[in-house]
Amino acid sequence: MTQIKAAITAVHGNLPDYILTNKELEQMVDTSDEWISTRTGIRERRILKGEGLGTSDMGAKAVSGLLEKRGVDPSEVDMVLCATVTPDMKFPAAANLISHKAGIKNAFSYDMNAACSGFLYALVTAANYVESGNYKKVVVVGADKMSSIVDYTDRQTCVLFGDAACAVLLEPTQEDVGVLDHKFATDGAGWIHLHMKAGGSLKPPSHETVDAREHYIYQEGQPVFKFAVTKMADASLDVMKNNNLSTGDVSWLVPHQANMRIIEATGRRMNIPAEKVMVNIHKYGNTTNATIPLCLWDYENQLNKGDNIILTAFGGGFTWGAIWLKWAY
Repeated sequence: MTQIKAAITAVHGNLPDYILTNKELEQMVDTSDEWISTRTGIRERRILKGEGLGTSDMGAKAVSGLLEKRGVDPSEVDMVLCATVTPDMKFPAAANLISHKAGIKNAFSYDMNAACSGFLYALVTAANYVESGNYKKVVVVGADKMSSIVDYTDRQTCVLFGDAACAVLLEPTQEDVGVLDHKFATDGAGWIHLHMKAGGSLKPPSHETVDAREHYIYQEGQPVFKFAVTKMADASLDVMKNNNLSTGDVSWLVPHQANMRIIEATGRRMNIPAEKVMVNIHKYGNTTNATIPLCLWDYENQLNKGDNIILTAFGGGFTWGAIWLKWAY
């Protein structure tokens, strides 16, 4: 019996209209366009503006566009999985709200939080549902409103992040395409270098935590940089080795868009030429769970059926991993 595989059959994103440029950030904090561009590769990022708008609003638009693009009625969707660190609220899950706003009535849905690695973890989780043979159409959304947890008085972090959502549709196939292998790992000791200090059960919100500005991203750049480059490259190379893939066999490397220096260093460590590395950080910044699917969306017209693609990410936790997939269309 031929094994069922889970193939990406469509990808679609949603970007807020407002563009926050480096020039505007110069007016907000002690920084410069040259400093930001040189150290991060970022020139602009999208910010979700408007009263009462959250992550689910971007996610729902991405999903609705995805289904329309593929010609799928919302009633046909079996499952929605959302990777996010910025759900609209603690509960219900952003995936529940996305389903409601996109008119999806016959699916179950939930969120996954693995920081910037979340989309990869969600993609493999969703693929397993499809491979079971019980689920025919599964939507995976990577969405974050990072502006809601960015301290715009901290010049080290506020230049990095943007808001966006992007979704993929997974469907079963018996062809030799789709999600084929992965390597994931976690080291919880890394939490100290990248986390949010307050807002959880350990340190619930209070006047003191708000006054101390503890509900924003806390990041120590140097250790995060070092771990990210090493772990993303090593996980990717492990997946390639396990499947007898050489660098010449890889059509595209899709790294998490955290920092241009990290992207370039990862590619060099893997010996992947720059023209095979997807990059859009200059346009969107670090959109956390949306970065990898946004790359697939941006480069969609350059992808060919059967292309070997390596996705890799690193995030707070520490979490990291890599996926090997073959493009299905």
